[in-house]
Amino acid sequence: MVQIPDPAKERLLSLMRLLEKRAGGRITSGEVEALTGWSSHTIRKDISYLGWGTEDPAGNTALGSSTGYDPETLIPAIKQALGIGFRRRLCIVGLGRLGSAYLNFRGFEAPGEFELAAGFDISVNRVEILKSPVPLYPAFKMGEVISRFGIELALLCVPEDAAQSAAEKLSSAGIRGIINFAPLMLKLPPEIAVRNVYVVDELRALAVKLSG
Repeated sequence: MVQIPDPAKERLLSLMRLLEKRAGGRITSGEVEALTGWSSHTIRKDISYLGWGTEDPAGNTALGSSTGYDPETLIPAIKQALGIGFRRRLCIVGLGRLGSAYLNFRGFEAPGEFELAAGFDISVNRVEILKSPVPLYPAFKMGEVISRFGIELALLCVPEDAAQSAAEKLSSAGIRGIINFAPLMLKLPPEIAVRNVYVVDELRALAVKLSG
């Protein structure tokens, strides 16, 4: 199996989202360049990792041609190459303003890839009074609930001083991937995938681009 570099994986995910929201037929690398700012060469190289010129699951002999790419072929090819597209269960840990907002986020359902299965908070009172489309539990039940429902992913929405402890409990409970919203680099076993999302870092990254 061809190893896809991480930057190419990020671009392929963005390309897939673009194609899912786009109305119309085939799309050329030039059109993708105009929409994303990536060079046509980069786009063609990224797509080549998916098996350019080989048969796809539908029996087509190529993922693209001089007339462009067929989204109905390309989207499944991206999902297959990146190991996504099947349903994974996730939970939210920390039901303050950020965590409780995600309880009602409909985007999890749209691609049919994620199922929000549970929410957890250290405050039993908060768990009892919050209105939620998914079951809510006190934090001490994380291990039991995560194991029972086969939850793999977690959104960690707790304060900075509670993030490491909560992440360790999630790891012990069997969680395989965490999106961490706290401004803290978590120390976890290497097999636990972590994405750190801190808005100030993102603003700084934008400021760097503006300054460059």
